[in-house]
Amino acid sequence: MTTALPDVRGTLTLDRPLDSLTWLRVGGPADVLFQPADVDDLAAFLAALDPAVPVFAMGVGSNLIVRDGGVRGVVIRLGRGFNDIVVAGDTVTAGAAALDAHVARRAADAGVDLTFLRTIPGSIGGAVRMNAGCYGSYVADVLVSADVVLRDGRRVTLDGAELQLAYRSSTLPDGAVLVSAVLRGPLGDPGALAQRMADQLAKRDATQPTKDRTAGSTFRNPVGHSSTGRDDDTHEMKAWKVIEGAGMRGATLGGAVMNLMHANFLTNAGGATAADLEDLGEMVRKRVYAESGVTLEWEIMRVGERTLHEATE
Repeated sequence: MTTALPDVRGTLTLDRPLDSLTWLRVGGPADVLFQPADVDDLAAFLAALDPAVPVFAMGVGSNLIVRDGGVRGVVIRLGRGFNDIVVAGDTVTAGAAALDAHVARRAADAGVDLTFLRTIPGSIGGAVRMNAGCYGSYVADVLVSADVVLRDGRRVTLDGAELQLAYRSSTLPDGAVLVSAVLRGPLGDPGALAQRMADQLAKRDATQPTKDRTAGSTFRNPVGHSSTGRDDDTHEMKAWKVIEGAGMRGATLGGAVMNLMHANFLTNAGGATAADLEDLGEMVRKRVYAESGVTLEWEIMRVGERTLHEATE
């Protein structure tokens, strides 16, 4: 990238490989990786950065495929300056880099029920952006507001309604970086909340390949959803069921495999490229459509270019 970069107090790294920053351990380099020191550093950088330079905010890479050609422009990854967790009454203010599991535990210790976050991989920034949820609860149920730095460097606070949280989606503006969120949960007994989280973890470990190199659920469940993001319980179709029904449990391509334990977990079984993973996912989508007429939609975010010279959509 030839554009001059603004001075920062954080860290700028050119041509930074991103594979080590994703759970699937694949992907090429970012033109620039920026790790801001704090919100002021981030806002000043975005305000001074050429508006033509694309910006991508990356969390802990838990639900992400970075393509082998890498990401053009600036990848922003929030770190220690963005992971504070503060509990006051029934509200929890969490930095975007705070891990979902840590937020759930800290809240439970203070008697606030955000237990559904305990088994969700990733950080609060991604959880808000994608309206993460499980066990019948979603971020949309508990989000009060989110602090955001817009692409032009302006800092704004958006309430939950403004983000229009829906099933695995929000309307966070392009190029914006979510820096913190305020969540409000019901009060409960800390001991009971801790036990609930332990039960959830046991259930997850018994049904999902938590020891394997995955990025969580690969495809969204092909079910009806309300505007709040809740599943329509009258329609029980699940992605893993249609994948298994199409004979794609255990399907492989290169080092990629649809996990034998849970068919909706795309897995790097060793030596997979991003292309292996994405192409296997597309093979699954085509087979499922041919067998059942169901069109699976990706839940894993895919970013970057197939090669360093060939841009993809």
